[in-house]
Amino acid sequence: MIWICLSFIAISFLIGFPILAVILYASRRVGLLDQVGLESHKRHQVPVPNTGGLGIFWAVAIPMILVLFGIWIIQPETYAEYVPQLYAHLPGLRSRTSMGGVVLIALAVLHLMGIIDDRKPLGPYIKLAVQLSVSAALVIVADMRVLQFLETPELLGGLGYVISIVVSIVWFTVIINAFNMLDNMDGLSAGVAMICTAIYLSATIISGQWFVASLAAMLLGALLAFLCFNFPPAKMFMGDGGSLVIGMLIGVLSVRTTYFDPASVVRPGHWYGVLMPLMILAIPLYDFVSVTLIRLAQGRSPFTGDHQHFSHRLVAKGLSRRAAVLIIWLCTVVTGLSGIMLGTLDKWQAILAAINSLAVIVLLAILEHTTSRADRLN
Repeated sequence: MIWICLSFIAISFLIGFPILAVILYASRRVGLLDQVGLESHKRHQVPVPNTGGLGIFWAVAIPMILVLFGIWIIQPETYAEYVPQLYAHLPGLRSRTSMGGVVLIALAVLHLMGIIDDRKPLGPYIKLAVQLSVSAALVIVADMRVLQFLETPELLGGLGYVISIVVSIVWFTVIINAFNMLDNMDGLSAGVAMICTAIYLSATIISGQWFVASLAAMLLGALLAFLCFNFPPAKMFMGDGGSLVIGMLIGVLSVRTTYFDPASVVRPGHWYGVLMPLMILAIPLYDFVSVTLIRLAQGRSPFTGDHQHFSHRLVAKGLSRRAAVLIIWLCTVVTGLSGIMLGTLDKWQAILAAINSLAVIVLLAILEHTTSRADRLN
């Protein structure tokens, strides 16, 4: 089953790469370059097509559609004869097709909004309203919730259900915006997303969550294809049509990956496994929180674009743009790998893993603060 799952990396890559190549050529001919938009939108040194999101979306959507239809159209006997490994999981996969359909529709809505915003910028509150609506659909219709252990009668019962829904909607919206904000340098958002997705893929394979693992593999293949065009210096940007899609999919992976299952006999894990997403996504969340606090401290709207992101602050310290991107990639690897097996560790091992990830964030914050103070004194 693992090889079937991993094959989706190659399938998505082989779908995405030629689509992106065609889009790059067509965008240059037509003039779909990242020069339009409000002053708050990011500006780049040279005109570059910002239509890469189309390739990312279809590299994930096409295999998803084929899988969702194939699960029902192809007879079980065919699976039993030719793919016996998949046949054993067929009932479970079929039970999740409705969830997959909701994810696909949500992706399409965010992708369409992103494409429109790339061409004719929408107001931040319109975008936020759509993001909240999509997040609510994922949480309520597709039943993708965090903190579900709070819903047990022994804890909070009905109140726990309400808390789970509210926190889940906020979580999806934050992750969507975190990766949207992170798309401010060549290869940054796509590279961080690639690392996070690879870690989620590993975690879901280890726990035998083949449906979620397949989705992670599709996204990983799409990101690898896009990075062929987006690695510094970039030939193409993803635009909001891509960053919103990536953020939503990683949000789905973070919620659907099982970190703690007390009913499991094989891998029950420990309750602190639910903290794993915070460790994997520590760097995107650090950028999101820090730049939001900076803007609020300056009396500005957190929705106003600027050059105060973590990557920009590293460049302001003297790093090249490529070096800043690579450092952020490395930090994502360090914090993410610390969390991948969190739920299976004993208490003290888990504490050490958490300290390792927290130390990276604290070190970054200290370095930023001390160098900024030194700059002011000079």
